[in-house]
Amino acid sequence: MRTCLDRLAAQSHVDGPRVRDEADFIASRLEKCRLDKKISNDAFLDAGAIQGALEMIANHIEMGISQSEIQDLISQQIDRAERIEEKHPGLNAIIESRS
Repeated sequence: MRTCLDRLAAQSHVDGPRVRDEADFIASRLEKCRLDKKISNDAFLDAGAIQGALEMIANHIEMGISQSEIQDLISQQIDRAERIEEKHPGLNAIIESRS
């Protein structure tokens, strides 16, 4: 999850399809991890806020919001992801593990 956000933050130009791809990845990984009981329902719901925010950011991009504002929104989600990771240690690694 944090890795997805870092990839987006590293881009000089972030486009809607790229953000949606990251949101879809997070959504599918969260669902699989929850079903496999690798994460709790609380972690699933907390991390789902990141996925929802990415969908919102993609919509903002499609509405023509400036790249600087998009970067600010992504930075806010990075901060949120850090707080979620503090609450659910290891969540990012579990989501990114792909196993």
